Amino acid sequence: MERLAFDAAIALAARALRRAGANQAMADSTARALVLAEAQGIASHGLARVAQYATHLQNGRADGNAMPAILRRKGAALLVDARQGLAFPACELAVREAIGIARELGVCFAGVTNSHHAGVLVDHLRPAAAASLVGLGFANSPAAMPAAGGRHPVFGTNPVAAVFPRRDADALTIDLSLSEVARGKLMVAAREGRPIPAGWALDKNGLPTTDPKAALEGSMLPIGAASSPKGAMLALVVELLVTALTGAAFGFEASSFFIDEGNEPRIGQAFIVIDPAALAGSDVYFERMESIIGEMLVDDGVRLAGERRLVLERKARAEGLELSDALMAQLQDLSSRT
Repeated sequence: MERLAFDAAIALAARALRRAGANQAMADSTARALVLAEAQGIASHGLARVAQYATHLQNGRADGNAMPAILRRKGAALLVDARQGLAFPACELAVREAIGIARELGVCFAGVTNSHHAGVLVDHLRPAAAASLVGLGFANSPAAMPAAGGRHPVFGTNPVAAVFPRRDADALTIDLSLSEVARGKLMVAAREGRPIPAGWALDKNGLPTTDPKAALEGSMLPIGAASSPKGAMLALVVELLVTALTGAAFGFEASSFFIDEGNEPRIGQAFIVIDPAALAGSDVYFERMESIIGEMLVDDGVRLAGERRLVLERKARAEGLELSDALMAQLQDLSSRT
């Protein structure tokens, strides 16, 4: 294992992405997001993604020259075009503009179209929380889950995120995908040669399976799929919010992120930013927040949403990130290519 300072990790990742064809703004934005995920202990969305993004840039699945632009604004609605680049600069632009609009009008819906993998969705909303605003986030992804009663993948795992600021404490940060489990758990099980529990996935014929390799060729099941269609319905809601309103591609139209070759995903994200002062007022909002948190903490063992991630992040910022020798070697190789 090797330890790398937080800022040094950002510089190394950005250099690797630049070598793969990303412009400086895209490389910097993406590197910051990946290092932040790594620092929070979310390795599946951390520095291991540098190689994947680099390959997509080199193979034309993402445009490294893209500069996101605002396509349209009407009242409290805004649409940003990622222009087939990596998602992070476009999401930054969308949330930054949404904050300004929400301060002016009380609320903003900011959509992102023609985008790519958005990483840890809730991290895009951190600036909203820092501005004492509530934020909601939604994203689709390449198809991995069937519709209710269906067999073939239609929806992505379609994460949902939220931030709720507090007056004198860390914001509550919530981030979850709508599949029963993360796809990464199937990949680990397949690599280790062990079965997965029933209810996690279907094989390519739409039949329940406990074989992780068969599951990876089939589809993930939505949350609660064993007992109700609620998870699939939530996935449909997210899919429509980020595609029908933005013009982005549906999950079934996008090639998997886990293959090197394929199309430009052109998927979508959406962010809603709300000013509590426009409703019951900031004082009421912050009082209500502390009331429910106090009630939650009456029980021993309750952990506030996002608490563990922040502890890990602060430790990483102070002490550096611990990276495997293999990952460090990969990053150094990617950053030194010409």
